[in-house]
Amino acid sequence: MKPKNKTLGYMLPVFILGVFMLVIYGAYTPHQKAEIQRIVCVKFKAGTPAAEIEKHMAEFANLRRQIPAIVGYTGGKVLEQQNTNQDFDAIHYLTFRNEEGIETYNSHPKYNEFVKNNEANWDKVLELSSDIEK
Repeated sequence: MKPKNKTLGYMLPVFILGVFMLVIYGAYTPHQKAEIQRIVCVKFKAGTPAAEIEKHMAEFANLRRQIPAIVGYTGGKVLEQQNTNQDFDAIHYLTFRNEEGIETYNSHPKYNEFVKNNEANWDKVLELSSDIEK
């Protein structure tokens, strides 16, 4: 006897394909223990076009997919608050499994290419690394 609902028969292959695509595109990664974090704050030069800032943000976020040593990444533009002098315009948060991960990130060709392509728009950069308190 054949089942009347063929949808169920198609769900498993579609689900497996969906998980495969998430893994391929980096939207899902298995949990990795992070021990080290790095915060990168960037102040753009006055007059930097919005398109260049957006390019910077997108390229920095994309480093997560290009450098396996980066366990996690979040970032964004600093929120404007009334009557304050903003020292930085963007903040990037990276996590690594260990200090060797930061060394790999610092020397990775994709990171060096990102710096070369964007540093002309930077007024100043602050980078801080720390251990992650449990």
